[in-house]
Amino acid sequence: MQIPVASDAGPVLDAEVVGEGEPLLLIGGMSAHRGMWTDELLGALRPHFAVAVYDHRGIGASSRAEGPFTIADLAADARGILDGLDWETAHVLGTSMGGMIAQELALAAPDRVRSLVLGCTTAGGPGAIGAPGAVRLVEAISSRDAARVARTAFEVNLSPAYTARAGAFEHFVSMSTQRRVPSAVVAWQAGACAGHDTRDRIATLDVPTAVIHGDADEVIAVAEGERLAELIPQATLARWACVGHMFWWERPDETAEVVRKNALGR
Repeated sequence: MQIPVASDAGPVLDAEVVGEGEPLLLIGGMSAHRGMWTDELLGALRPHFAVAVYDHRGIGASSRAEGPFTIADLAADARGILDGLDWETAHVLGTSMGGMIAQELALAAPDRVRSLVLGCTTAGGPGAIGAPGAVRLVEAISSRDAARVARTAFEVNLSPAYTARAGAFEHFVSMSTQRRVPSAVVAWQAGACAGHDTRDRIATLDVPTAVIHGDADEVIAVAEGERLAELIPQATLARWACVGHMFWWERPDETAEVVRKNALGR
């Protein structure tokens, strides 16, 4: 079921809900579309949650992005999804840029968020997203060479162990090209991420929070996940050895388990 959702900020966002149970909103990262959550992760979540996935403004079938925007703007979009689904509250999983959006959503509307899982993300500030993989990816995108972008995104987002699997690159390309992801929108997303900073506010969060970070993450260093968990009172940290930025591709069942335990206590 596809649901066009009008947010307070204006755009109409393309969303879908699968599964049954308590509401869970998934917020994707930079350059991602909603298909990147994978059938494996959704299959592990849907027995326990009604899971909403959506495309950010400018992505897929969502309406065009009209110029630069901020993480706070994208958090207003996420709140618009909750409004459009008539969800007064929801559990939230946000990864990378989506984790930044999830932080802003929880800070701006704490009464709407039941629990929070922040994956491969950061509280922001100087140098927060300056890891070597992020630099490589920006350079590849700037080249406008589609083959280079695909190969670089594959290599920096996933661990060496995962990228060595037979057919892994072809699967990644097939998945990532399923929906429209304009380069201009990705550039605006990168600008929004560069301006993200919740360091002075994040300690006010008062919802069950779990942080997930792979120690082979080349896009946002694992130290950022550790710092984020330290800044949030009583947050738990799952640091996964030899796992890359897109940890839910590499460990879908374990990701679902963290979400379930953080949200439902079981």
